[in-house]
Amino acid sequence: MKKEKKTHALLFLLLLHFTLGQSDYAPYFYDNGPSSTHGNMALFSISEDTAVGTQIYILNGTDPERDPVRYGLTFEKGSKEYFMVDSKSGNVTLIQELDREKQDEISVVVSITDGRNKVVETVRVFVTDANDEPPEFQNLPFIIDIPEDTAPGSSIYRVQAIDRDMGSGGSVSYYLQTSPFAKFTIDGHSGILRVKPGETLDYETTPTHFVTVVAKDGGGKYKGKHQVLTATATMTINVLDAQDMPPSFIGTPYFGYVYEVSVPGSEIFTVYAKDGDQGNPNPIHYSIINGSDGVFDINSTSGCITLTTLPTLLRNELYEIIVKASEVGPNNQLEDFDITTVTVRVVDLNNHPPTFYGENGPQSKFEVTMYEHPPAGEILRGFKITVNDSDQGANAKFKLRLVGPSRVLRVVPQTVLNEAQVTIIVEDTSGIDYEKGPTLSFKLLAVEIDTPERFSATADIVINLLDTNDNIPKFTSEYYIARVPENSPGGSSVVTVTANDPDSGPWGEVKYTIYGSGSDLFTIHPTSGVISTQPWTSLDAEVRSKYNFYVKAEDSEGKYGLSEVFVTVLDMNDHPPAFDETFLEKTMIIGTPVKVEAVDDDAESPNNVIEYSIMRADPDNAFDINSDTGEIKLKPFIKSMEIVRNITKQKDCKWSLVVQARDRGSPSFSTTAVVNIDITEAIKGRIISYLMGLSKRPLTVFGICLSITPLKGPMAAFLMKSRDNPLKALGMVTVIISLLVGVTVLISTALYMRNSKSNRIMPARRIIKRRPRDQQPWNFKMPAVKFNNPADKFLIDDQESNQQRRPSSPRPKPPPPSAPPPPSNTRANERPRAVPTISGTLVPTISGALASKGSKKAKSNRRKEGNVSSALVSELKKKLEQKIIESNQGYY
Repeated sequence: MKKEKKTHALLFLLLLHFTLGQSDYAPYFYDNGPSSTHGNMALFSISEDTAVGTQIYILNGTDPERDPVRYGLTFEKGSKEYFMVDSKSGNVTLIQELDREKQDEISVVVSITDGRNKVVETVRVFVTDANDEPPEFQNLPFIIDIPEDTAPGSSIYRVQAIDRDMGSGGSVSYYLQTSPFAKFTIDGHSGILRVKPGETLDYETTPTHFVTVVAKDGGGKYKGKHQVLTATATMTINVLDAQDMPPSFIGTPYFGYVYEVSVPGSEIFTVYAKDGDQGNPNPIHYSIINGSDGVFDINSTSGCITLTTLPTLLRNELYEIIVKASEVGPNNQLEDFDITTVTVRVVDLNNHPPTFYGENGPQSKFEVTMYEHPPAGEILRGFKITVNDSDQGANAKFKLRLVGPSRVLRVVPQTVLNEAQVTIIVEDTSGIDYEKGPTLSFKLLAVEIDTPERFSATADIVINLLDTNDNIPKFTSEYYIARVPENSPGGSSVVTVTANDPDSGPWGEVKYTIYGSGSDLFTIHPTSGVISTQPWTSLDAEVRSKYNFYVKAEDSEGKYGLSEVFVTVLDMNDHPPAFDETFLEKTMIIGTPVKVEAVDDDAESPNNVIEYSIMRADPDNAFDINSDTGEIKLKPFIKSMEIVRNITKQKDCKWSLVVQARDRGSPSFSTTAVVNIDITEAIKGRIISYLMGLSKRPLTVFGICLSITPLKGPMAAFLMKSRDNPLKALGMVTVIISLLVGVTVLISTALYMRNSKSNRIMPARRIIKRRPRDQQPWNFKMPAVKFNNPADKFLIDDQESNQQRRPSSPRPKPPPPSAPPPPSNTRANERPRAVPTISGTLVPTISGALASKGSKKAKSNRRKEGNVSSALVSELKKKLEQKIIESNQGYY
């Protein structure tokens, strides 16, 4: 038994443990009350001005087993979804704008789940009010009709506006926009509109009033700020007219006339009056109170005053009739009235218009013939005009005026009573011009002034003009521009000029002539104005491309006009390019270009613009040429003599090129030249260039300027062959210079000996005659050396350019030589003496001069040239100086 009890207890404990281990509880929300922002959103309130995207609440709950929970939020089917929840954090966000006035309560289904159990609750969220709605007027539009005799302070209308907001934002008060002429006031709470105390309405002054009423709410918060909203409406208040104004006459003062032809019953004048109450006017009754003397009557309804007797029976010339206009009341009683005066004058009948008369009676047209341009102020005496009006008094008063070209003529007198003689005077002489028209026409008008009929008369004034020579020929243009191709045949037309003379007959005929510095090559037809080239001439743009001269147009009396003609000769491509020579010799140092040049004698581009090109080269494909400058240079890959020899397969490294020069004209011309180019390296090239350049540089030796003509023939060939052995060429040049110096010394010695024997100068006396500064030294065509620029000794000068720089006119022959002084020994410490020259001038010894110049040039060369070039130049200089010193020692 005990064993069974133990068994049952054990089973119970196992069952209890199993039951507790398998239990699972549902999650739940915290209920923190309606004022909390955490929980299940039950009774949660949110303001309608909350911005979209704002986090408004946090769903908060837990699971008894501490399992993680997730949240959900849904809405009933068909309803608008305003919120969204994050399932993990429970953050609730507003996703739609709220409007309390449309929906003030939102039903929301919230849920919480731990994955196994889900709890769903339906909660209500209340939308609280914000002041976002302005007041709205009811019963618009406001149109009110009130009588004008409404008493001040009377209520005339109640304005009503509704604000859908709650609290203070839903309360409405009223006021009127202020105006200095306001006649109304409104109660701020009830909206009752009244006539302002002390103000009255007047239909005749202001029949309609426009009043602006403002409805304002009590204000409230909106999006965190206090705001007050208003609405406005315009009230139209129509004032109804009341019978409170008397009638009044319209168009006063009144005047009437009785004429000599009037008959009894004739209408004299009609008066008119109307009720001052225009909204509801009463009929008007007319009557005459006084002044009619029984001869005038009035229609009581229309107000027409008529004559009751014949004009001949009237005893006064002026009548003042008092007329009364009365309102007819409801019972045909005469009520308010107005009185006016009608003035009636008895006058003569204006039955005669003005009339113009000539010498033979009434006339409507007056004509005269005269020359143009009479002086201003002159009276046109050819007109005999009289004007007359047969009426009397004011009926015979009229004005005269001329209708036609403005301010050309004027008429005197301008105001006439009964009759006057008409005088026409010239006012603007330029308007009387035959060229503007051979005939001038005017209208002479006579118009009555103070009569109702305003009778008038018209006469034609015709002036026939005779022409005078009052104009000069005038060209159609101040200047004429012509363009003529060059080489046009003689007699070619250039331009046609035109001048006009408005005068008639011979005065209007024009003859043309030309004159001026540029007119010799041109001629003009005297009547047609056609300018052409002379038959014997042909214009050449290269000689002269611009001409200008004057053209003269003259009439038969010598009056003339001038114009200027500008002629441009258009350049034609009639000259081909030309090289100085068809066979050119050039020496090129590797890395340095050589240049060829051609000249085109045309005057303008593109005819004289030259393009260079290599037509043929032997060997080929080694040179480039600049198409604009003509510079020829080796291809970039040729940088040494080894490459050149590999291309030519020859030792002399010579090229023969055919260079073409072509202009850019149309048609285009071209010419070619053969260019032989000898290529050498830098050092050898400089030596050859230097030696070749000796032929182009003058040198002064013993006062004699020795210049060298361009080397040609054997000498040039020798130097070209000696380019590989420059010392040989240098030795030859040194020998030639030494021979020349020796010849010079011998000539000087001979002259000196001859002068000594003639006893012109005593032995103990020395006379030194200095050469004038402006005298030029003799110029011998002999090889000499002169160092001007260290870079010049490496250049080959253009022979033709040197010839152009050489003066063309012969120099004046120097004076005969003077006797030199007797020879003497020079001491070592003495200053070097002057040596007599062939020209008779004394200069310092050339050794010292050359030594000083050589030292300066050696310094310059050391700065600018390399060591090899400096050594070569120094060696050449020293050898030349040594030869000169030896020659000088032989002289002494």
